[in-house]
Amino acid sequence: MRVGVISQWYPPEPVHIPENVARGLVERGHRVRVVTGFPNYPTGRLYPGYRQRWRDTTVIGGVPVRRVPGYPSHDRNGLRRAASYLAYAATSAVAAVDHLRGADVLYVYLTPATVFAAPALLRALHGTPAVVHVQDIWPEAVTGSAMVPGGPAGRIVSGTLHAAMRAIYRLASSIAVITPAMRDVVVSRGADPSRVHVVLNWADEQLFRPVAATPSARARIGRRDRCTIMYAGTMGPFQNIEDAVRAAAAAGDDVDLVLVGSGLGEAAARELSGRIGADNVRFVGRRQMSEMAELYAAADYQLVTLRDLPVFRGVIPSKLPAALSCGSPVLVAAPGDSAALVEDHAAGLACPPGDWRSLAGCFRRAAALSSAERAGMGRRALDCYRSLMSQRAGLDRLAGLLVAAAR
Repeated sequence: MRVGVISQWYPPEPVHIPENVARGLVERGHRVRVVTGFPNYPTGRLYPGYRQRWRDTTVIGGVPVRRVPGYPSHDRNGLRRAASYLAYAATSAVAAVDHLRGADVLYVYLTPATVFAAPALLRALHGTPAVVHVQDIWPEAVTGSAMVPGGPAGRIVSGTLHAAMRAIYRLASSIAVITPAMRDVVVSRGADPSRVHVVLNWADEQLFRPVAATPSARARIGRRDRCTIMYAGTMGPFQNIEDAVRAAAAAGDDVDLVLVGSGLGEAAARELSGRIGADNVRFVGRRQMSEMAELYAAADYQLVTLRDLPVFRGVIPSKLPAALSCGSPVLVAAPGDSAALVEDHAAGLACPPGDWRSLAGCFRRAAALSSAERAGMGRRALDCYRSLMSQRAGLDRLAGLLVAAAR
């Protein structure tokens, strides 16, 4: 089977699933070709060593990867972000006509939704079927941010994107979604229920796996002799880091909160931490992905927090499978399926999102658990990942959908 993979993001960017799909299909005996952009995520700046040009094809892991030029941007400016999305839509569609000629089926990593431009064109020209792997709910992923203005202009954008998503759901041969709640949303918006399948995202298993805690990793996070909760990832407008800082300050000497990463919300969180005297909160900055499993092991819990917005009720943040795959107990303050998954498998604790007092109580409960109870949570976390979210399980499901669509 000849498979075309279409994704705006691809390694060396920290987006592993499209490459895992490409390589996994090659290992299963299929021929795969990829159309993607030049790496610039998440900074919005072109990675060192890359120069945008029209014809750029390299073979990576046995897969020919065609990179197309675009307009790199990942800031809050709506026009620049739209230009980034639309530029890839245009250049990928043109390149796909040649690079993916003869494909039996397409795998589409659907974020942003404009990625579907190339599959739509190939369907119109050649009837090529597509399996879309929906990563976030549009238009809420856009309209719920500061990128879209309010008032009449915002309503026009929302209406246009709703119509576009209905068209994508109609044209896709199969739709893979990453949570049960997302399946309900997609079906409610017109997708044929028989064509919508839940395929949970997996972690980058080369990086995230159970390892032993080391003295070096403990030193890097400033580990002290108290319960240590780690948040690792982007500190943006949706991650609600300021509530985590308030909760840690309220929990006092019971816990340390270690924040690994950076983002647009870091400055405000640092200012708040200093203003309220949260001396049990530490900012350790960005770290290499290759360090993260060791850093996870040096902490007692991983924190998953998101604002209580409708767009997140059908999302499982990538940091959750990463934590579970390392056997780390998880504290969740997020809407939707993340909390249910952790609670159903007794892999951690959950509390309502958007309530720092409740989160402080969650921190205290976590600190009160014995080391044996925490270890049990960690074992159940790893069991949960292996049974529901592993790369092998996800690839098997997606390969089946692609074969069925090609037929």
